[in-house]
Amino acid sequence: MRKVIVLVMALTLSGAGMAAYGQTRADAQKEMRKERRETEREAERELNEKSVKAARKEARRLKKEGWDVSPGALPLDKQLDRAYTMQYEYDTDNYPKYIMAEAQSVGQNYDAAKMQAMELAKQNLVGQIETAMTSIVENSVANRQLNSGDAASVVKTLVAGKNVIMQRIGRILPVTECYRSLPNGNKEVLVRIAYSSDAAKKVARDYVEQQLELEGEELQGELDMYFGI
Repeated sequence: MRKVIVLVMALTLSGAGMAAYGQTRADAQKEMRKERRETEREAERELNEKSVKAARKEARRLKKEGWDVSPGALPLDKQLDRAYTMQYEYDTDNYPKYIMAEAQSVGQNYDAAKMQAMELAKQNLVGQIETAMTSIVENSVANRQLNSGDAASVVKTLVAGKNVIMQRIGRILPVTECYRSLPNGNKEVLVRIAYSSDAAKKVARDYVEQQLELEGEELQGELDMYFGI
């Protein structure tokens, strides 16, 4: 009987110990989640402060140089706030969420100058997409020891396909738009645009796959790894 009582007490104490351990572990996990959320909030606050500071500095410079916004458009400060916030956004792999590009152009009227500036910004954007995607491919070869010969074919295809990729680009986000009047009466327009990095990866990947298939090469699995998709 005594042995039974001792066994029951041991089991009770063991169960209590396990329960206490489980509670301690749950508390620890809860505390870790709380600390992680606080760290994320702190990082977001620092990011916002950094972007606002940079935006205000550029806004002062542009206004001093005579730049203004069209009636009904967001104030230049607000436009730049958005631009810098997007510029400082990164995904879980620490890769920029947006590819940013800008350009300026002069025309006899606002609309003509704006149209040309947008076209130049889009060309700039495609150049950055090519550079970013080439970098991703090269990093994939270095980090994952992928076939360098296949990677060279991918990079060559990317470089040769700038014009096609530009035509396939989807929705571009206009972020900043301002203008100034020149002494000769012409208008100078400055635009800044953004494009999703994930969308850029897909456009580039699909184009490369299509071109390589035409050449009789099949690298579907490798392309997924190259572009991180």
